[in-house]
Amino acid sequence: MNTTLADIEIEQGSDNPYADLGFPDADEMLVKARLAHEIAQIIRSRRLTQQSAAGLLGMPQPKLSEMLRGKFRGISQTKMIECLNRLGRDVEIVVKKNNRSALGHTQVVVA
Repeated sequence: MNTTLADIEIEQGSDNPYADLGFPDADEMLVKARLAHEIAQIIRSRRLTQQSAAGLLGMPQPKLSEMLRGKFRGISQTKMIECLNRLGRDVEIVVKKNNRSALGHTQVVVA
């Protein structure tokens, strides 16, 4: 049996793949994913090995490796922000009122 593209139902996803997959902590996971991505970009741009980066960040190399591969459930947002600070990045946290009466959300904006 041949399947064509016309036979496949395609659904538009949201901006959060974790929510699309039904994770209960989807917003937190997206924030951590974006923080981990930024940490990985800095490590790559500095051409650091995982071993040297782990030493700089104060974490075991296997834990860093897991974080860089998207396995960051055991790593707090606070630790990830500390990693960015150790990599020479300032992190600003801005709290503002949202325009709707719903719950607020957290996002990562890289400047």
